[in-house]
Amino acid sequence: MTTSKIQAIALPRGGAESALATNKVIRNTYMLLSMTLLFAAVTAAVSVALKLPHPGLIITLVGYFGLLFATTKLRNSGWGLVSVFALTGFMGYTLGPIVSHYLGLHNGGQTVMMAMAGTAAIFLGLSVYALSTRKNFSFMGGFLMVGILLAFLASLAAIFFEIPALSLTISAAFMLLMSGLILYETSNIIHGGETNYVMATVTLFVSIFNLFTSLLHLLGFMNSSD
Repeated sequence: MTTSKIQAIALPRGGAESALATNKVIRNTYMLLSMTLLFAAVTAAVSVALKLPHPGLIITLVGYFGLLFATTKLRNSGWGLVSVFALTGFMGYTLGPIVSHYLGLHNGGQTVMMAMAGTAAIFLGLSVYALSTRKNFSFMGGFLMVGILLAFLASLAAIFFEIPALSLTISAAFMLLMSGLILYETSNIIHGGETNYVMATVTLFVSIFNLFTSLLHLLGFMNSSD
């Protein structure tokens, strides 16, 4: 029996193509994610350097959901890349004033660096775990969707009613939810549930962004209470 026939028996038809396609999505996702994170870091640094004011809740929500909608619509074209950089750059700009606030606190630089290091460690750890074990975390989808929606609504309530304890609780909840979303989306890519690297990048970027801001909020509170 020839080698090609042995391979044909051992590997289901379309299996090789499917594996190659999955690997391509993973490679493209992490490449684009790296570039968008760098771009967002640059826009955040410019925002900090120029001491730009925060655009406010309404503009932030309109800008985020508007650019997210555009990215979703354009995800299968070259304009999708333009849109994803616009979205992540905008999020980087909104992050600048937040970072400036914490840098102004006692040991603020240390707090920001700890939040960055913690975010990187969590993301890399969860990504390596999902990629190496190849476990299917699709069962988390419904829970994450409901949890994120409830946490988002609760965060709006915490802002409007100015409830610090609720805000801290939401930050802790968001850390758990974003960690779960990283596992879910990475698993989704591995098992072919997400085949568009633009949308995979957006999901992972938003997870990292919210993970960082939540961790920054918690560390900033602990720093101020010392």
